[in-house]
Parts: sequence; C-alpha cells; structure tokens
Amino acid sequence: MQRTRRRCEGTAMGATVFDLRPGVGIGPFSIGMPICDAFAQIEQQPNIYDVVHVKYHDEDPLKLDIVISFPDHGFHLRFDPWSQRLRLVEIYDVKRLQMRYATSTIGGPSTLATFVAVYALFGPTFPGIYDKERGVYSLFYPGLSFQFPIPNQYTDCCHDGEAALPLEFPDGTTPVACRVSIYDNSSDKKVGVGKLMDRASVPPLPPGSLYMEEVLVKLGKELYFTVGGQHMPFGASPQDVWTDLGRPCGIHPKQVDQMVIHSASDPRPKTTLCGDYFYNYFTRGMDILFDGETHRAKKFVLHTNYPGHADFNSYIKCNFVISVGESEAEANRGGNKITPRTNWEQVKEILGECGPAAIQTQGSTSNPFGSTYVYGYQNVAFEVMKNGHIATITLFQS
Repeated sequence: MQRTRRRCEGTAMGATVFDLRPGVGIGPFSIGMPICDAFAQIEQQPNIYDVVHVKYHDEDPLKLDIVISFPDHGFHLRFDPWSQRLRLVEIYDVKRLQMRYATSTIGGPSTLATFVAVYALFGPTFPGIYDKERGVYSLFYPGLSFQFPIPNQYTDCCHDGEAALPLEFPDGTTPVACRVSIYDNSSDKKVGVGKLMDRASVPPLPPGSLYMEEVLVKLGKELYFTVGGQHMPFGASPQDVWTDLGRPCGIHPKQVDQMVIHSASDPRPKTTLCGDYFYNYFTRGMDILFDGETHRAKKFVLHTNYPGHADFNSYIKCNFVISVGESEAEANRGGNKITPRTNWEQVKEILGECGPAAIQTQGSTSNPFGSTYVYGYQNVAFEVMKNGHIATITLFQS
C-alpha cells in the first residue's frame, strides 16, 4: 500500500515541528489513513516517537476509539474502531507541541497559542461556541478548532454563547488554547469538546478503493470480492491467485501441521514437516494455504485485526460476510450473517452449539494477550478472543 509521505522534521534545537494541515492532518498523519499506515510512520521515526501508548476498550473493541497517544508531544490520534481509519487528531497539550502553518509556527513552549495569535495567523472566522458547563470557548475554522479556557470572572465576555473577536479580557490578557482538534472538512461539522468530539468522522474512501473491501463467503465453495469482482474458489492454483489478487505480500511454508493429530483419517506421521505453504495478503487481511502436493488452495484464513490479539497490526481487517441459510435469499431475509462485528454468542445463535474449544497460545512467551479459543463447525473454524470477539476465521472444505 502507498504510504503517506513524512512531513515532520527536526530543528537545530532538537525540537520537532509538525506541519499543521487544517482538515487534512498533522505531520505525517492524515485524516482517513488506516491505523497500519500510522504505525508504519511511527516505526520509521523511532527517535521522534519513542514513547507511544495504544488505548482501546478491552471488553468491547468496537465501543470506543482506538487511540494512539504520544505523551511527549501532547497529542492523540483517534481511530474509528470499525474501519480503523483516523477520524480525529486531538492535541491536548498545546504548550508541548510546536506546529507550523504556512511560514509561521504556533504552540510549543516558545510560541503560546493565544486567542489573539490564533486569530492573527488563521484569519477572521465566525463567532464560536461557549460551553458554560466546561468553561471552554471553541473557535472554528474548516477542519480545525481551538478550545480556550475562560476564567470564571470573565464569563460575561461570552454573551449568549458568543464573544467579540478576537477575544481579549478587560485586564488586557487573552486566553491560551488548551486543546486543538483536526478533522475532515468535507462536511460542515463543528468538532469541539464533549459531545462535539463525536461529530468527527472519517472521510469517504475514493471510488474503487480496496481497503475494507467486502468479501462474501460461501462456505465450502468460494470467496467473492465485491469491489474487484474476483471469485476465489477452493482448489484455485497459485497462478489463479496471482492473476486475481496480485503478488502476495509474503510466502512462507507451514512448518508443522499442529492440528493433524486430531484427524484420525490422516495417515501422515504426527511429527512430520508438511509441504503446505501460505500466501500472505496482509493488505487484504487474509492468508491462503496451498496443499504442498497438489498446489491447490485448501484453506483461507481471514483476520479481523482487533487490538488485544497477537496479530494486531499485522493484517488490515478483512471485511467478510458469511451468509448462513439454505439459500442466499433466505440468509438475507433472516439476517443470518456473520461479519467481524459478530461476537461468539451471536455466532452460536446462528450456527448452534458446537463441541469444546481447542486452546491456542501462539507462544506464551511472545504473546502478552493470553490464549484464544478455536471452535469448529462444518467448513469453518472460529478463533475467539477472551472478550468473545472473533480474531480469525478459517475456511476449509469438510
């Protein structure tokens, strides 16, 4: 995938200046970028991003934003939990982050982002909104907002929620920005603090984008890619896969078939190395397993890329849809669909109860998130995280 060009540079003093792009992003981070691209930028600049925190809702990863936080620089990247694309840049410590707009700098310890300075740099705008409960005044530009704390003794300066611009207090002082928000400017939404923060949304994907392409699954038969129109059946050859999906991101042999011991009909010695091999399509969120003897596709592994799993950020989320029913029309009418949103309890309601789970550790020393549980049905197996969400599905022909 094409990576966003880096847009931050070090100054002679050793500080970092980030380009501020209203409605677009800050530094190398652009509104709408996938979270994997953000991590790639971080990995390319370890001297700048040496302290990085990743925050998410452990029990329900779709409930709240996935947040990448840079405490040394005083800002957050907020990613929509479903699409895993950047929806909001939130600068919560303006005195810590120096920004460049056009040829001028603002913020950081040396250039205070005062109301007067912001108004002079970005130009006239409409009166903002005063939040009486929080004591914060928000000033809005397209794709950009500044929040200023208003001392109690000067709340009268904000008449009817508005204020004379630029805002100065009777004692001659002017408030200093406590927060800056950068968001998509394709809509006329005003994004600020509190509930106004929820208004920030990811921009639409360009036409024909393969990111989060919907993949329709016919159990035991094939995958159908809705954007590209490709059909990928079981038994496809490597040549077929290259033609339809392009060059794989990686190819590696399956060293040991750990599950063959559970197959009473498989005559192979249980410790032998198998000749099977994977095609890895990280940017499509899937792996394809080929039989080492017939060189035909025999398994598809689809990844949900949820945080809290050992493979998080190794794959882009695969937006699969499994319709369950005697016919596709029946499945559509009944709503019996399994997607990355579907949790394990809902899967059991659709497919029924199954046998006990196989426990998968993925290496106890290298996996800080603990074991996952694999449940098998005809033609499909589900790897389930401890929070009940699906980590991967493996498709095969029973």
